[in-house]
Amino acid sequence: MLISLDIPLTYILKFLYNIGIRLYPAFVRIASAFNAKAGLFYNGRKGLLQRIAKEVPSDVPLIWFHCSSVGEFEQARPVMEWYKKERPGYKLLLTFFSPSGYELRKNYELADWVYYMPVDTPENAKAFVKAVNPRKAIFIKYEFWYNYLEALKANSTEIYIVSAIFRPSQIFFKWYGGFFRRMLKNYTRFFVQDEQSRELLSGIGIKENVVVSGDTRFDRVYQITRNGRELPLVKKFSQSALTFVAGSTWEPDEELLAKVLRNFSKVKLIIAPHEIHKEHICKIESLFAGSGYRIMKYSDFDKEISPDGWSSGEILPDAEKKLEHANVLIIDCLGVLSTVYRYGRFAYIGGGFGVGIHNILEAATYGVPVIFGPNYHKFKEAKDLVSLGGAFPVSDHTQLYDIVGKLTALPEFREAKGAVCREYVEKNLGATARVVENIE
Repeated sequence: MLISLDIPLTYILKFLYNIGIRLYPAFVRIASAFNAKAGLFYNGRKGLLQRIAKEVPSDVPLIWFHCSSVGEFEQARPVMEWYKKERPGYKLLLTFFSPSGYELRKNYELADWVYYMPVDTPENAKAFVKAVNPRKAIFIKYEFWYNYLEALKANSTEIYIVSAIFRPSQIFFKWYGGFFRRMLKNYTRFFVQDEQSRELLSGIGIKENVVVSGDTRFDRVYQITRNGRELPLVKKFSQSALTFVAGSTWEPDEELLAKVLRNFSKVKLIIAPHEIHKEHICKIESLFAGSGYRIMKYSDFDKEISPDGWSSGEILPDAEKKLEHANVLIIDCLGVLSTVYRYGRFAYIGGGFGVGIHNILEAATYGVPVIFGPNYHKFKEAKDLVSLGGAFPVSDHTQLYDIVGKLTALPEFREAKGAVCREYVEKNLGATARVVENIE
């Protein structure tokens, strides 16, 4: 019965997919009147295909990397760096789906061109592939775009997905998932993070072109710890203090932290929220000031902070006095969080009271224990570190109070849990090498 339904259902889902894709820009345009990100998404794609066709020659050897946002870019980055160093004859084109990824990395120096990805209509996909004519297309983690995959296959482009992870709950493995399984048939090779992903693909007939390579994020975060780059102003704030770094936080995370940390007077907090627009920063200031904290912002330090968050290191005169007394530092810029974690003795990763936690490996690589909210089960590294004892999920302020109490009062406990995190990262290095040796 299921087999007989599969073909007609596939055509129905294809029709609905293309209708939805065509309607999506209209909804985004309406939302742009109320939401800055939606405005960036919509306006960033105006005249995009014409600009790409004009700027990118179709007769050069080119590799197209596509990432959804910042996290996926960090997974792509080690592979892009390898190509730039080892295969300089290739030109690299980088696209993003989300404004947060594009706006932060639109000037990435190793890419020859950086754009938004045109919306996945059949016409856009064919026009894009014709314009750039990639030799290879490398998608990251969860990026499955039906019309692009079809157009790339028709163009005889090699298609790869890197650091992919599959779960039984995904639509590919449901009885009604024939249309989505068809997407997967276009890939030249899958580079998956774990054995479960390989087994799931095998169960739907995808066997010979799957490599369990691991996650390239491990290579990237380890590389960051080895580049030795410092943030002198953050270093000065945190020196001789028990510093707690909270990264990629949302409002529920911030409310929890403000409620708990007022009980730990010796702890300094560095908080780097996921959203850094003015209204959110003001809300964080009000929240912590109302709980008795002494606050300063990263932008208070230095008038010459670059667009990617790096500072000259020169402290403004008015900031010196603030720095003496402040116990909360708000990072009100993007681009430096992965380095900020080096100044923490333990870390909190935001997002766990929403759809899911952000990147915990950026903190773990420095050998600091990590804490996060309850929604972490989609993330292999989080589940692994919880089982190993280096990470601590919390559901409320009581649980956060208990674990912060242990981490502050028991140095041996803190160091042992941090060592678990560092060793976990080191054990999982090497995904980039496994990827490139199976592509080249």
